Amino acid sequence: MDPMNVMKTVKILVVEDSPSDVRLIREALREAPMVVHMTVARDGVEATDYLYHCKKAHSALPDVILLDLNLPRKTGREVLMEVKGDPDLKQIPVLVMTSSYDEDDIAQAYSLNANCYIRKPIDLIEYQRVVRAIEDFWFLTVTLPETYGAPLQASVLGPSGHRIH
Repeated sequence: MDPMNVMKTVKILVVEDSPSDVRLIREALREAPMVVHMTVARDGVEATDYLYHCKKAHSALPDVILLDLNLPRKTGREVLMEVKGDPDLKQIPVLVMTSSYDEDDIAQAYSLNANCYIRKPIDLIEYQRVVRAIEDFWFLTVTLPETYGAPLQASVLGPSGHRIH
């Protein structure tokens, strides 16, 4: 099989409590030049539960997390802190996409190691423009480790506390 003819597959975890924003993101991804598997978590607890379930089951992790800051049950800031504090999750790019224009939110997101901060577009045309930019950069331009899409290997800690695969 010719590797140039194989369509790339991308897994996205969208952490968003607004059904209309989820619908706009889904619609904008419809014409993506790759196969997109989108999982939606409606709040921060669902997001971290999903990620920890993937780890425990040694399932494929998302290639990218699209994260709203203002979420019920567990805020986007808390999710970001957990993801970037976890050795198995911290390399996943987290793209904060929120309606906040607050400079403190922007500074805090970056201090928690967000990979970028995007203000939510207001309509489908803008969503398509922003999602195309995300696709172009994160899926077609940068090189991400192939291990994201692969199941996690089981690991154990050796006597010194270091991870052994």
